[in-house]
Amino acid sequence: MTTRPEQAREDVDPSDGTRGPSVPSDPSDPYDAVLVLSFGGPERPEDVLPFLRQVTAGRGIPDERLAVVGQHYYDRGGRSPVNDLGRALVAALHDELGRRGAELPVVLGNRNWSPWLDDALRSLHDGGARRVVTVVTSAFSSYSSCRQYRENLSDAVDALGAEGHELVVDKVRVYATHPGFARTMAGLAADTAAGLPREVLPSTRMVHVTHSIPLWMQESSGPKDAPDVSYRHQHEQLAALVDATVEQRLGVPLPSTLAYCSRSGPPSQPWLEPDINEHLADLAGEGVSDVVVAPIGFVSDHMEVVYDLDTEAAATAAALGLRLHRVPTVGTHPDFVAGLADLVLERAAEARGEVVERAAVPPGALWSTCPAGCCAGREDRPALCGG
Repeated sequence: MTTRPEQAREDVDPSDGTRGPSVPSDPSDPYDAVLVLSFGGPERPEDVLPFLRQVTAGRGIPDERLAVVGQHYYDRGGRSPVNDLGRALVAALHDELGRRGAELPVVLGNRNWSPWLDDALRSLHDGGARRVVTVVTSAFSSYSSCRQYRENLSDAVDALGAEGHELVVDKVRVYATHPGFARTMAGLAADTAAGLPREVLPSTRMVHVTHSIPLWMQESSGPKDAPDVSYRHQHEQLAALVDATVEQRLGVPLPSTLAYCSRSGPPSQPWLEPDINEHLADLAGEGVSDVVVAPIGFVSDHMEVVYDLDTEAAATAAALGLRLHRVPTVGTHPDFVAGLADLVLERAAEARGEVVERAAVPPGALWSTCPAGCCAGREDRPALCGG
């Protein structure tokens, strides 16, 4: 890959031959590449334990405990679905950008397994890229879902040494409120709910599910001066949009709640609740017959979805006599991929200094450049793409 030359042209007004302002012929200008930044996962049985050690580094978790979690992967051939899902998203986004005249590479980089983020950025740099825009495979803001990725980007640029000073890395805005994600998720939930028999709707509940995080992480999520856009609040707003879309489709509302999965901290550490399995037990006790489970906190069907929901929560529901109907994730849905392309080109326009209209559902468009202190961790570590 080589760096693109300056690709600008002047528009000519056919009425009088005068020239208008210079605009780029490639709508992705000034970016040389798109980095899709994901969590990563093992692809062979022998990768599982090293991967789990990487994810839990510094937390003192013994291999015996990791082996218990590792069984979730061994039961699926020792392979996480996340990398294949990431590659599929990369291909779909590359094609969508190409259809819009944005001819630039789109690559996958992971924070916890191959293809490693460090290697992805080095390959882009060696290929001539000097300005890269990042799409994180998480739509929400918290330390683990946004800030930690920005710290990883800082570490990866530092790992390039002197060459890292030649590389500028930006990020698309937090996209929990972008229509490409939010409305696609709402439409998928409405499709699932519409497939239920009408007679069961009075005893049906909608359960929105996302990844739980420690309370300290919830309290530090988002900008310091904007508590109404925290991690939990962003999910509550999306859940309200989903509920409204479902009601419009069905003609009747489905009572709903927000629940959490994938807790991994010690019992003494408070995390966001209720847990999805405990909540299912409560619903069964209330006489609920059917539960529509909408994984609004996830972009694709990675391990937290296929194990925590499709395996564990599904088994809990069956034991309780509940019928569980799982809503798909947005994955590579064309409307979601189109939304990511919109975000990339929006960020490019902002980088060129243009004023852009930023499409959003309530509570409105979130930030492209994270404010100082946004989603702070327990240590003050350098992070890119922020104030």
